[in-house]
Amino acid sequence: MLARSTALLSFLRSRARSTPISCSFLSSFPPRAAMTTANGTKPPSSSQPLSPQAARSLIDSVDAFLFDCDGVIWKGDKLIDGVPSALQALRSLGKKLVFVTNNSTKSRKQYAKKFTSLGLDVSEEEVFSSSFAAAMFLKLRNFPREKKVYVIGEEGILEELRLAGFSCLGGPEDKDKKVELKTNFWFGHDKDVGAVIVGLDQYINYYKLQYATLCIRQNPGCLFIATNRDAVGHMTDLQEWPGAGCMVAAVCGSTQKEPTVVGKPSTFLMDFLIERFKIETSRMCMVGDRLDTDILFGQNAGCKTLLVLSGVTALADLEHPSNDTHPDYYAHSISDVVELSRTCAI
Repeated sequence: MLARSTALLSFLRSRARSTPISCSFLSSFPPRAAMTTANGTKPPSSSQPLSPQAARSLIDSVDAFLFDCDGVIWKGDKLIDGVPSALQALRSLGKKLVFVTNNSTKSRKQYAKKFTSLGLDVSEEEVFSSSFAAAMFLKLRNFPREKKVYVIGEEGILEELRLAGFSCLGGPEDKDKKVELKTNFWFGHDKDVGAVIVGLDQYINYYKLQYATLCIRQNPGCLFIATNRDAVGHMTDLQEWPGAGCMVAAVCGSTQKEPTVVGKPSTFLMDFLIERFKIETSRMCMVGDRLDTDILFGQNAGCKTLLVLSGVTALADLEHPSNDTHPDYYAHSISDVVELSRTCAI
């Protein structure tokens, strides 16, 4: 564990030089598994709507807010109402703001540029993406430098891999490649590929699926890594689109293998957050719009959790009897945290 922490710290310091993370107010609640109705069944939801008192208590009890991006900060390239003022207010209160996204289409540097283009002052060091997590997973495993990485995904993964010193192929470069399903056609692949990373890829095609499948099935010891398994996401402001989970499922089907998932809800990224910000997870609040990734990530790590209904999850989804993931609180959007806290009597 010490060696891992040392490696993390060393890497983060090198990146900083190379480019200019106990819910006390809920302690009286029994564990979720113990919360049952009189007839022994689980209640529809153990979550509470965010009230003025709860908002004030939440802000006072945490040092860092971890925000998902798609459906929380923006939808596509459009900011969600109230986001700029909410973030500014939290910063003015001395809170650390961290942005933890499963969307692997951009690198941390590219995400920083997107924040800037939308008028938000967010640095690269405050962004932790699944593209970054995939590269760091290989780095911490001492992935051999002579081996290559094949990518089903977009430029964000490739950029993070190159920054970490790895050779990679695939990605957008293979978007127009085709196969010929005819007699005597042989599909070749690079036998030096030692890992396949699958993320969100709007240009996925049969060529990429076959290439990834052959590498995983035929190259000895080839790693199968997924940035995340999100089913859908707000890639545009008006509707949801298929997420990385669709691409991952296709490769799972063809290889009959399960991947190592490095994005939420895996707590792999949390190691970086703790090392970078020196904050206990009990003093963090994970804010997201997905129950199965954002909220579960926060719960797995021991953070407080707040679901916002500005993205893929509706109140009906949260309260549905089949749902077994319940955040501590839910609200319409992140602006509610600040606005409600201001209405709380001191």
